Amino acid sequence: MRATRLIFPAVAALLLAGAGSARAQAALPKLKEEKPGLAARAHISADSATHMAQHAVRGGRVAAREIEEENGRLIYSFDMKVFGKSGIEEVNVDAMTGAMVGVEHESAASEAKETRADAAAKRAAGTKATKSEKMEKNSDAKDHR
Repeated sequence: MRATRLIFPAVAALLLAGAGSARAQAALPKLKEEKPGLAARAHISADSATHMAQHAVRGGRVAAREIEEENGRLIYSFDMKVFGKSGIEEVNVDAMTGAMVGVEHESAASEAKETRADAAAKRAAGTKATKSEKMEKNSDAKDHR
């Protein structure tokens, strides 16, 4: 009887811990691909790279996840928002090796500028901006009025 009293709370704690991590995984934003098929080329899973980014920025919440080619290198790029800190921490993880490429703070202004430059590059390449990019562009235009 004594063993049952000890085992039940331990099992309940494990189940609750598993449910909590499942909720945390469900809250992650969807992985965006700069071009279709990039995620299939990666040797490191998006979940593993996300875990690395969360470890690099303690207390950070993943605001955006993307896989892209940057300077000929396939990388996962994470925008991490830290409570009480303006801007974002951008974390890049090599999608082939899992190596940490870099962590860089971006102010809200520099992040908006980068988003506009990305949208302009897509227009120049003949691809349409995503709905979120259009919404952000409209929001930026309203902020400057």
